[in-house]
Amino acid sequence: PALGLFLFTIARDPLRIIILIAGAFFWLVSLLLSSLIWFIAVKASDPRDEPLQKGLLIFGVMFSVLLQEAFRFLYYKLLRKAIKGLVALSEDSCSPISIQQTAYVAGMGFGLMSGAFSMINLLADALGPGTVGIHGDSQLYFLTSAFMTMVLIFLHTFWGILFFHGCEHRCWWEITAVIIMHLTVSGSTFCNPLYMGSLVPSYLLMATAATWAYLLSGGSAQNLRRFLLCKS
Repeated sequence: PALGLFLFTIARDPLRIIILIAGAFFWLVSLLLSSLIWFIAVKASDPRDEPLQKGLLIFGVMFSVLLQEAFRFLYYKLLRKAIKGLVALSEDSCSPISIQQTAYVAGMGFGLMSGAFSMINLLADALGPGTVGIHGDSQLYFLTSAFMTMVLIFLHTFWGILFFHGCEHRCWWEITAVIIMHLTVSGSTFCNPLYMGSLVPSYLLMATAATWAYLLSGGSAQNLRRFLLCKS
């Protein structure tokens, strides 16, 4: 589904591709910084202290979420200045891309890079050694991880729309809601290998974020009905 969105809504527009790649780069930088801090914290602590190591892991995940949202804000500021420059250079004083479209493409960039890293980790685990579920654990590890990767890609896309809308209209509670949802989804992964404890809340939040982003982008029930019935 994420690949379909990219092919039908982004791939044909060079400007959107640039915005998407830049968004992926911003997410990558945030991951690099959070990984560096977590690595230093682990090396500076006692590896035999299991409660401490678990606490550091939780801290690393939460810090990574906050850093990702901080870089999303920095990317919004950069894109806002870029749009002003495009308007100044255009002959009709109109931007070739709206802020809603920019938010969607930027969120997709964050999501695709997040999904790519998740896929790389899964493929590395799939090389072995060992067999999934050999000690009685769930054999659905790769399947549930694929569904989790997909939901994170979509969530980042919807969060981008919500976050940019909050920045545009100074609705800080929308930005806070995005951060809380991001923390909730990331924190739910600690329920694994009880996969229902992470997948169900994540997909419920995805449906909520999708509806919210659709309404903020100007969508309505009437428009959705016309789309489903293929009416103009």
